Amino acid sequence: MFFAFARMLLRFLFRVEVRGSMTAHDRLLVIANHQSFLDVVLMAAYLPVKPVWMVHTSIAAKWYFKPVLALMPHVVADTTKPMAMKMLVHMVESGTPVLIFPEGRITTTGSMMKIYDGPAFLAARTGAQIVVVHIDGAVYSKLSRMRGGFPRRWFPRIRVTIHEPRIIAMPVGRTPRIRRRLAAEQMRRMLQEAAAISHPSRNIFEAFLDAMEIHGRGRGLVEGLDYKEQTFGELLKTSLAIGRMVSKLSAEGETVGVLMPTVGTTLALMLGMFAFRRVPAMLNYTAGSDAMNSACRAANVRTVLTSRAFLERGRLTTAAEKLTGVRVVCLEDLKPQFGIKDKLWVAWAMMFPRQAGRLAKPEDPAAILFTSGSESKPKGVVLSHASILSNVAQLLAVIDCTSADKILNALPLFHSFGFTIGAVLPAVSGCRVVFYPTPLHYRVIPEMIYDRNCTIMFATNTFLGNYARFGHPYDFRRVRLVGSGAEKLTDDVRTAFFDKFGIRVIEGYGATECSPVIAVNSPMAWRAGSVGEAVPGLECRIEPVPGVGEGGILHVRGPNVMLGYMREEKPGVIDPPSSVFGPGWYNTGDVVNIDADGFLHILGRMRRFAKVSGEMVSLEVSERIASSASAGILHAASSRTEPGRGESIVLFTEDKTLTRERLLQAGRDLGAPEVAIPRKVVVLEKIPLLGNGKKDYVALDAMAKTAN
Repeated sequence: MFFAFARMLLRFLFRVEVRGSMTAHDRLLVIANHQSFLDVVLMAAYLPVKPVWMVHTSIAAKWYFKPVLALMPHVVADTTKPMAMKMLVHMVESGTPVLIFPEGRITTTGSMMKIYDGPAFLAARTGAQIVVVHIDGAVYSKLSRMRGGFPRRWFPRIRVTIHEPRIIAMPVGRTPRIRRRLAAEQMRRMLQEAAAISHPSRNIFEAFLDAMEIHGRGRGLVEGLDYKEQTFGELLKTSLAIGRMVSKLSAEGETVGVLMPTVGTTLALMLGMFAFRRVPAMLNYTAGSDAMNSACRAANVRTVLTSRAFLERGRLTTAAEKLTGVRVVCLEDLKPQFGIKDKLWVAWAMMFPRQAGRLAKPEDPAAILFTSGSESKPKGVVLSHASILSNVAQLLAVIDCTSADKILNALPLFHSFGFTIGAVLPAVSGCRVVFYPTPLHYRVIPEMIYDRNCTIMFATNTFLGNYARFGHPYDFRRVRLVGSGAEKLTDDVRTAFFDKFGIRVIEGYGATECSPVIAVNSPMAWRAGSVGEAVPGLECRIEPVPGVGEGGILHVRGPNVMLGYMREEKPGVIDPPSSVFGPGWYNTGDVVNIDADGFLHILGRMRRFAKVSGEMVSLEVSERIASSASAGILHAASSRTEPGRGESIVLFTEDKTLTRERLLQAGRDLGAPEVAIPRKVVVLEKIPLLGNGKKDYVALDAMAKTAN
């Protein structure tokens, strides 16, 4: 009777939603994340079976827990003591269901805390069926332990997700301590995976509205160079207004090009397009007009939205004029067309934003990013709302990022990291973000971090190296998390950040096709020299490569993988991912080794690309530039890693008169990006060739490493 009344009361006050079910097993262990003092009552009220709650002695001693304990079956134990563990083992083996919170305490970060060895060893020792229950929303209640401006209220919406049972086999280890630790790591990954896949099915605009409901319309979200902070409500108003104007220029479901910098207006434009079911194609304005035209053709873009002020300040007016077959519309020209009817509509839409737009389904295309502005024919990567939000959920399951944090995002929004992690994540999580239009201002950005009290930043290895070089040791005083991706983190950059700022840089790995994060180190699971564990819910398989002793080509499949490619040969047609392992698998093209603990180590790339300043550059494009500058002469491009700079392109040529200035001019004539211009030119008497007449790139790569 008590539990029935508790269910009714919880459903009325907290609008509790329960997903999944469970059945009784001979040996059953229920584990859950711990968000608030409500968690035990939720478990007792909604679990189909009535487990015995394992209560730590320190909790049972508190007087205010005694009324709850009187109503629930429980056992008081200290999991650090052997006799207590033996008692719990006996209970599970005798068929008594047991409920444990493996974190041992209520979260104070909003994310999962560390996992203790005892519950995991209990599961491995008994071979019990483990049912993971994920609680979401209780952390926002007044009964949580979150403080410091965290958005708590009396009756937040709560979701409880019950997952399918799993088993932890007893790990192999030399000592019991090692076996317990390995079992705890397995349990941690189970809880993280449950957190990653338990998020509700919705589109990005709905996720933004959910975040606004939690944090409030008056909560600040976006800052720019002008020190003005846009609130959730102001961003919603701007996005609805821009979205309405864009809807008059395009049809529902149409792909619209976006040529905009990293500013709050661009985020509002993206949200407005999501609200009206338009698909933004984020054009790489550093790639040159030729690549942008190819991108527009591949994605079947008929209209490109930009800003006249941006074109003038970025010296992109000529590049925009060279766009063919599309209509270029400046946002400044739309403002005079915004009449009284539009203003009245926005006033109504602000009251009912969920009914205002033409909301997309989660599996519909959300955005199109492009693999490389350096290729003559870039491929469009079509990401769905579900894939982008899944990647955000995967990252938040392993990295704690709360409303108390402030991210500095200087990466362009056509970059997958800048798009998902630097724009979508703040919009749907409530974490504040400071936008800066370029990552190249190496002296200004450390000052911005200091001045705006940023706590999180991420960049490529090349950019981080320059920030460490020009930044003051006190600039990063508030920063607690620095992430590196898009290119390998070098030892000199890692050491520079630790020695100068006292910060351990966390390296990750991703691909645009995966929205983009594939793997990441975290404070809870970190290994130097690796790119971390695969994000929760992502499957990894290795394709052996002849001649490679360890590892092979990495293939991945999961909820964050793209819908497919769009190519210029078939404009607007989505080609779903597929690999040797079957449909849905994406071939990364990277040679990877996965160690015994699940950490990924990047060994190299199979494709002839170089990552220069975080951008993928085709070495074939560099050779084509050389051929244009010096026709009829043999050229070959390779790459090498330079300390503090990352990868750079080395051009081998038989032309003794070829200079970098001629290459720059040829690149401009071809509409190629500047990052594709070789940094160093090496003259050889003869380019080494294989027996079949092809260039010997193995020999050239070795020569590039030692070229002066």
